[in-house]
Amino acid sequence: MRYLIMSSNEVVKKLSKLREKRGYLLPHHGLMAISSPELLEAYDSTYTNLTLKKRYMSEYQKEIVWLVILISTGESIATHHLDRLSKCGGSKIDVNNATTLAAWADGSKRFNFVNDNWGKHLKNFNGIDLYRSGLNDITQNFKIEKWLIEISLAACHQCHRRWFWVREHIIGAYKENVDENTLAEALSLAMFPGGVPNFVDACDIWRALIKEKTVSASEPYKLWAKMSKQNGFEDKVKGL
Repeated sequence: MRYLIMSSNEVVKKLSKLREKRGYLLPHHGLMAISSPELLEAYDSTYTNLTLKKRYMSEYQKEIVWLVILISTGESIATHHLDRLSKCGGSKIDVNNATTLAAWADGSKRFNFVNDNWGKHLKNFNGIDLYRSGLNDITQNFKIEKWLIEISLAACHQCHRRWFWVREHIIGAYKENVDENTLAEALSLAMFPGGVPNFVDACDIWRALIKEKTVSASEPYKLWAKMSKQNGFEDKVKGL
């Protein structure tokens, strides 16, 4: 028979403290508090450093990225981000814009389909150019910086393993003179809703772009890209 690791009073105290800190509670918080309080502590520390603490983006910019990610991944429970957007000066217009970006990203595979399967039958057809042209049309009146659109879409595509478009928007972010730490922040925000393995793969795509000199990276990022043996346990696998 297994017993609770914490007493009832301890569980209530811990969850009350967490609610006070964040302004809300989600079901998995209580489960971790009861079953694995050390995991809850580590999770809360990770989440705090990931999104609550100030890194490189302003609160408004960060919430734009969050909304594009959350709308695309269907995270209906994350309504606290609407509250955060409101508190940092955002409005319904920003929600409309984030919805438009997420919807456009969801349709990106149609450009790949026509380009890959019918392109040879269509004179001068270019899926990337058509995607870019349409994106420019729908965002030309947005009050959002172009670099912020690029990193939001890179993070959004990361969640769905649309690697072709992750690559395209990392390149686009560099063209818009994005701060590399800000791009890194945006991709990291997608870790929870999109999964850590997808974040790992997106980082590897970014590394490849630097190594092949498709993007002009700063020295710290060049050193990261050049570091060898970043393929996990792959070299040691013996097979079964």
